[in-house]
Amino acid sequence: MAKSQASGEWEYHIVGVRHNVVGSGNLQLSVESLRGVNSLNLLDLPMTNPNDYEPIRLANFQSQRIRLIGQVDASGEWFEIRRIVMYIKQVAIERPILS
Repeated sequence: MAKSQASGEWEYHIVGVRHNVVGSGNLQLSVESLRGVNSLNLLDLPMTNPNDYEPIRLANFQSQRIRLIGQVDASGEWFEIRRIVMYIKQVAIERPILS
């Protein structure tokens, strides 16, 4: 009998987000769990002076599924994301309980 490849869902801890973003205004960043039960606002990212430096926004967030949200507030502000790097560590795994 073949074993299943699925071994459960991991619990992840995100410690930082680095991205290459161009645009105008401030990019408001946040991370949240899949259904939005828990969330964490990160520092805004000013996009007015583009350069070769990709800033890292520190985070301390743990969830089974993590979603990164980026948005702008005012009309006329815009952004284009060219690259996203998330620093994540697997911290726990869920295993099925057999009775």
